[in-house]
Amino acid sequence: MQKLFQKYRHALVLLYGFFYMPWFMWLESRANLPYHVIHVRLDDMIPFVEYFIVPYLLWFAYVAAVFVYLFFRNRRDFYQYCIFLCAGMTLFLIISTVYPNGHLLRPNTFPRNNIFTFAVQLLYQADTATNIFPSLHVFNSIAAHRAVANDAVLGKNRLIRSASFILMTSIILATVFLKQHSVLDVIAGILLGVVMDQLVYRTDYSAVRNGWGRKRKPEEA
Repeated sequence: MQKLFQKYRHALVLLYGFFYMPWFMWLESRANLPYHVIHVRLDDMIPFVEYFIVPYLLWFAYVAAVFVYLFFRNRRDFYQYCIFLCAGMTLFLIISTVYPNGHLLRPNTFPRNNIFTFAVQLLYQADTATNIFPSLHVFNSIAAHRAVANDAVLGKNRLIRSASFILMTSIILATVFLKQHSVLDVIAGILLGVVMDQLVYRTDYSAVRNGWGRKRKPEEA
């Protein structure tokens, strides 16, 4: 058991769920309270397209599959992915707490009746139109794709990397075509993703670590 724990001790990051879910559920319970309506004119120009429910739902499998792959593949890459996700998700919780937000974009009726609009209807029932800024669907999709592109194996496979990029882009588009998010939510999610990408994958912290590990000379004390 000790060896098994040592091998998979990075599974402890799953404890973050006990921090995130109660906070998120509390935020969702405030859906009937006053909130700031997020809206820009471009939102009204984007049509409702129910077929985007497919990539929207694939988001769950996408983020989870990258998580599981990195968990068994590379501990360092796994930690980077988790830091990316958890930092952005925590910031989302803080923003939603101090700045209650939501939108009024969902259609009252659907232009067509099919299996896709039925799935969207179920989505609307399960998910409130509040706590949308920034879009976690956008942010987590960027995190997943960045992790795929950074992986030593997946990142070198052009087909996988391209498929990941297409899926990420489709999920981002789905958030506005399904009227789940305002364009402002998407922009905020992208900007947050860019910042986290810079901090997690593009910043060299070796100099900082070496500075902490270096013993000070007597004259520096």
